[in-house]
Amino acid sequence: MKAAFVLIGIFFLITARAAPFAVRVGEARIALDSPPGFADSSFTGSPRLQELAESQTSPSNRILTFAISDGDLRLFMTGDKPQFRRYMIVVTPKALERERMSAAGFAQLVAEALRDFGPPAAGDFVKHLDAQPQGRAHLLAELRRDPEVVSVLQGTRVPLPRRGFGGDKGQYVLSSLTLMLLRGKALNLSVYTLYDGPADLEWISATTARWIAELQRLNSR
Repeated sequence: MKAAFVLIGIFFLITARAAPFAVRVGEARIALDSPPGFADSSFTGSPRLQELAESQTSPSNRILTFAISDGDLRLFMTGDKPQFRRYMIVVTPKALERERMSAAGFAQLVAEALRDFGPPAAGDFVKHLDAQPQGRAHLLAELRRDPEVVSVLQGTRVPLPRRGFGGDKGQYVLSSLTLMLLRGKALNLSVYTLYDGPADLEWISATTARWIAELQRLNSR
């Protein structure tokens, strides 16, 4: 009976964390939400989750949300080991929080962020990654580019054993990097997934596109 109450409590916690919420960035209130099947993990206060989140970004950025899958959150809350196969993060540059960014300023930020990426990989990206050094992200494709959103897909061949992705033996990680201008603030969205086959590529591309659209919708009001 006690276990049942624990599971019910976890269900309501996950449901609550899956709802849209607002964060203040400078003078602006930014509405955030996680894609279906994911929830913000900040309420747990877990040093392990905080460390994992911080490992995905620069110390010069402020983490606005770090979302893990509902399944991983349930495992974590019951004391079991999460898989961390997929997760996502939103950050904003600390130095720019109190500034209202113009379209020109955003374009400059994008140019600086993507300056060292080089051209996208041509052909079979797995073969391309196999020929690259381990642990370094490489540009695979441009997903979107317009005045307020630039999104790219990256791939990394990771060494084993790996940190942050549980015990899965996969060798590749896909990540999308999206820079957005919302209410005069620059946000950086990143989505991560292990790559085991084409379904993972389809998932990260579709999830990134839907997440961008949802955040734009929430912040257009």
